[in-house]
Amino acid sequence: MPAASARRSRSYDPVKTRAAVLAQAAHVAGAVRVLRPDQLGAPSGLGDWSVAELVAHLATGVDGLRSGLVEPAPAAAEVRLLDWAAGTGSRAESNARSARLAAADQDPVERYTQATADFARLLADVPLDRIIAARAGAMTFTDFLVTRAVELVVHSDDLRRATGFDIPLDRQALAAVVRVLADALAAKAPGGSVEVRVPPYAVVQCVAGPRHTRGTPPNVVETDPLTWVRLAAGRTSWAEAVDGGHLTAGGERADISALLPVLA
Repeated sequence: MPAASARRSRSYDPVKTRAAVLAQAAHVAGAVRVLRPDQLGAPSGLGDWSVAELVAHLATGVDGLRSGLVEPAPAAAEVRLLDWAAGTGSRAESNARSARLAAADQDPVERYTQATADFARLLADVPLDRIIAARAGAMTFTDFLVTRAVELVVHSDDLRRATGFDIPLDRQALAAVVRVLADALAAKAPGGSVEVRVPPYAVVQCVAGPRHTRGTPPNVVETDPLTWVRLAAGRTSWAEAVDGGHLTAGGERADISALLPVLA
């Protein structure tokens, strides 16, 4: 199978993505500030993480920009966006340890509030062509911003389901996340026999086999943006999405459940 980086990356507008990430970080901050102690101690729905540990993880993710700017800028990017997506599973255990330590070390609400304030200040001054020394490896500033959008959108939904708070999803941030996760699927299973549609944000072809070129594709999967994010991030199953009426799949090759989640 070709490496994820072998697939041509989609381009993202750094100015719009920066604004979207800031907006989503602010939406999370609004919810985090009003969490009660009993809510912070409640299960997050992510393994054995509490809500406090989820908030601490979000703070660590946002704080990644500050730590990535401490050292001189790397000479070149080492990790592309789709490589980052493909490698999330390998970093899961380390992220879990960091979240637990962070939640124990400092009040997670204070930590997230301070991290988002620092994040907004730093984002205003980072040159758009800067290379960021991210934990996963050196990345372009734009790619790094998209990874923050993924973290914030996925975990905003986690936090919303864990607490019942209605945390808005910024439209531009959601669009970027849907697209990168769709592209990650196409990189994971290259081919053209299945068309995956997530209107209005993304259409990709994947899975080896006869390539569709015109007319109605023989194998089509279609779902809404939030359901796609949940499927790609392992928050819901294929069967749950189908049974709930949130996903349709037609054609003998259309069941791509074995390829999900994308982030794992």
